[in-house]
Amino acid sequence: MVRPSEPEFEQAYNELLLTLEDSSLFQKKPQFRKLLPVISVPERVIQFRVVWENDAGEIQVNNGFRVQYNSTLGPYKGGLRFHPSVNLSILKFLGYEQTFKNALTGLSMGGGKGGSDFDPKGKSDNEIRRFCDAFMRELSRHIGYNTDVPAGDIGVGGREIGFLFGAFKRYRNSWEGVLTGKGLSWGGSLIRPEATGYGLVYFVERMLQYALKTDSKDVFKGKRVALSGSGNVAQYAALKLIDLGAIVVSLSDSKGTYVVKGDEGFTTAEIAAVADAKLLHRDLVSLTSTFVESKFTYHAGARPWTLVGKVDIALPCATQNEVSGAEAAALVAAGCRYIAEGSNMGSTMEAIDVFESTRRSLPEGIWYAPGKAANCGGVAVSGLEMAQNSQRVSWTREEVDRKLFEIMSTCFDVCVETAKEYSIEDDASKLPSIVKGANIAGFIKVADAMTNLGDFY
Repeated sequence: MVRPSEPEFEQAYNELLLTLEDSSLFQKKPQFRKLLPVISVPERVIQFRVVWENDAGEIQVNNGFRVQYNSTLGPYKGGLRFHPSVNLSILKFLGYEQTFKNALTGLSMGGGKGGSDFDPKGKSDNEIRRFCDAFMRELSRHIGYNTDVPAGDIGVGGREIGFLFGAFKRYRNSWEGVLTGKGLSWGGSLIRPEATGYGLVYFVERMLQYALKTDSKDVFKGKRVALSGSGNVAQYAALKLIDLGAIVVSLSDSKGTYVVKGDEGFTTAEIAAVADAKLLHRDLVSLTSTFVESKFTYHAGARPWTLVGKVDIALPCATQNEVSGAEAAALVAAGCRYIAEGSNMGSTMEAIDVFESTRRSLPEGIWYAPGKAANCGGVAVSGLEMAQNSQRVSWTREEVDRKLFEIMSTCFDVCVETAKEYSIEDDASKLPSIVKGANIAGFIKVADAMTNLGDFY
């Protein structure tokens, strides 16, 4: 039977497979090779129609999905994405990545992903509420706090989570922690909006400390950091970086990129202006009258990677495949030495090849961290939100932030030690491959559990 083309999923599968093959894993644990065809197929794929009414009284129809990928380590956990690009290939790749990402947090969560090709841009609050109600009418049959716990993603923020949670409560007559990213007054967790961005910065902090052989908390001071995206992840990563003394030199969206001209990076007030614009679903180009021309250059239709000049750190925080091979080479030429993904599968295979080959060839190295490790802070705090809901308690901001830092620090340590254990590289003086460490560590944890549960034999 000819399978439909699923380029995003095939890329995620091949990227994992290549790193597993380019290690000693299957020599040390040959039984795990049999798992590959099992783990590559989701446990369940749910597809349904979503019928709703717009403000003009016209019937609209969208596709709804939930890919329940792997529940070996716990309930399916992963976001809901509302965007016209949503299809099964993208959701399968996201669910596949989510399975191993969740394993790296050390929390009891399986992997899943879902959403719809509905576009919330340009829709009224009432239209979004009616769509969320219709979407949850079907999804509510398939989720629960011990079964599947969705969260937000692109196009699904606090407003949408509120509408979805209210619909679930009405349809199931049950208040339970079935969605994460909830409002603080109805079951949400402090630090959840900030978690992915903060966690990304905490992970990079550990990269810098390891590479520079220091325990100093001042490793970001004066570092020029290029960020893509301008949504939740990019905003909070930028704010944390500014707080730690870094110079944020770029932000972007699908329409273009702002790049600073000199040595003065984005300010917290400018990040707040970006947040206000995005809350109203406005593009960054709408801020041209706010961002003074003497400080910023706006590049229409461009990504930041070839535009930022000298840069020390690059953090892709927009969407999948946002760094090409040529852009990766441009970053290396610009002096970039640390790349960590706030987005899922932010780099193409060609880009990863550039980063990994440069890591091995340059005396000072270049270090790349994939999204499944570097951006797992968001789902980690979602897991902490689930724990608070189960206990009917709320932890303080300091408690959640401390736990988030500990999870990201442990994730980094696991990736590095696993990379060392299963490396087949001759030169032990080179920085260990975080992409290999993340893939192998996540895979081993899921594979061990699937073996014990009899999912393959």
